Amino acid sequence: MSQRLNDLRETASQTAGPYVHIGLAPGAAGFDIYKRELGRDIAGPNARGERIRIEGRVIDGMGAPIKDVLIEVWQANADGHHAHPEGGGPVEEGFRGWGRVITDFDTGEWGFETVKPGRTRGRNVGVQAPHLNLWIVARGINVGLNTRMYFSDEAEANAADPVLNLIEWEHRRATLVATRSEGAGPAVYRFDIKLQGEDETVFFDV
Repeated sequence: MSQRLNDLRETASQTAGPYVHIGLAPGAAGFDIYKRELGRDIAGPNARGERIRIEGRVIDGMGAPIKDVLIEVWQANADGHHAHPEGGGPVEEGFRGWGRVITDFDTGEWGFETVKPGRTRGRNVGVQAPHLNLWIVARGINVGLNTRMYFSDEAEANAADPVLNLIEWEHRRATLVATRSEGAGPAVYRFDIKLQGEDETVFFDV
């Protein structure tokens, strides 16, 4: 049996392909398949805390926006608790802390609304600054990319964050910080993800 296993060839890798939206986020791609599609409502109507909007683009090495990207997001609630049994504490009814968004096919822009998370306690790393965990897949990416988004108005918490402090250079840490702007509606945080080139976003091997 072991000899037969040694004779097997490695399965070929494949990128997400141009139809990733149809399979993973059909409603956002214009296909009415599911009565209730997963990933659209991250916080739910009962979540406490500040309502915010996150916007951005995923940019390739030539500086052009990629228009077939899917992003998954995980976050804590305003109390710093995640929606699972070991999440640190209770969450509000309907709070999932997980979502799925795709880029606009014409502009490459993506965005979603949620609540601003609180500080969290990580495993063996202490208290972490408010942040979102993001996973990016798209055509041309063989393995999904993991990164984080921190908040520009949390400078004190960011300075003490154990994960940010693992990044040696300040200009590299800055690629993980979203810029806040105010408007008529919820505060907007801008977060562009750069896959290659100057100011490439920091990605994590998790």
